[in-house]
Amino acid sequence: MTSATSLFSPVEADLRLLTENLKQLVGARHPILYAAAEHLFGAGGKRLRPAIVLLISRATMPNQDITPKHCRLAEITEMIHTASLVHDDVIDESELRRGVPTVHSSFGNRIAVLAGDFLFAQSSWYLANLDNLTVVKLLSQVIMDLAEGEIQQGLNRFDTSLSIESYLEKSYYKTASLLANSSKAAGILSGVSVEMARDLYTYGRNIGLAFQIVDDILDFTSSSDTLGKPAGSDLKSGNLTAPVLYALEEKPYLEALIEREFTEQEDLDQAIALVKDSKGIDRSRELAAQHAQLAVQNLVDLPPSASRQALIELADYVLSRLY
Repeated sequence: MTSATSLFSPVEADLRLLTENLKQLVGARHPILYAAAEHLFGAGGKRLRPAIVLLISRATMPNQDITPKHCRLAEITEMIHTASLVHDDVIDESELRRGVPTVHSSFGNRIAVLAGDFLFAQSSWYLANLDNLTVVKLLSQVIMDLAEGEIQQGLNRFDTSLSIESYLEKSYYKTASLLANSSKAAGILSGVSVEMARDLYTYGRNIGLAFQIVDDILDFTSSSDTLGKPAGSDLKSGNLTAPVLYALEEKPYLEALIEREFTEQEDLDQAIALVKDSKGIDRSRELAAQHAQLAVQNLVDLPPSASRQALIELADYVLSRLY
């Protein structure tokens, strides 16, 4: 299996610089925020989102170096993503993220909410300083989409009538919008055509959806140690994902367990067993593979380069996390 590190080798130096810059951008004036930033940006994440922005930047500037604006866009993308995680962890009352204590469990809810707000505000400030109105609009839309996704998820807790279409829409808002719009923004900073910008958006959208579906499968198939959070935690909190929605079609008793919100002792374990005993996980794998294939189809007009190849292989990498 290709590791994320080897996959991102065309932008390895860019990513190293990004990690250092992020700590400085966030924490310089605020010791507590610097501690939170070190905690967040040192938590061993894959840097998937900024890596995609940097790979697209290099793939669309094949014979020249990328600009400081491309690098700043990658930093903004990671800041927005991290801000959303900090707030998500407060809402979900998660104690761990990637196996590391969350900001709110280390610093308290008040600091976590403020740190998330500060990151959103910082990202907006740096975004405005790119002096590109189209890019500002794209990334501002992402911040709205993240809130929309969180609201939809909150309103649809334990709702067994949720459709796969609604699940994908929520997954777009919460995960794929950032990848779609930042991919398009990277192309716009490179001066690509309208058609290419649209293809880059579609690539990011489909990679984002594939990534989220895979994450939702891993919530059932991985151990708590691998996930860095308790297995089945989405289901426990009433967040019904693709494996559950598919399983509901063939396991009527699952609906009863969900609708009583797992109030009895063995309910959650029974529900997880029902999902695993259904075709839900296999059908979700097929759904993720469809989106990964759709993503790759949108790269055909990019000139050949190591960065383009990495973007193609990323689709396989996303799916390979299942095995």
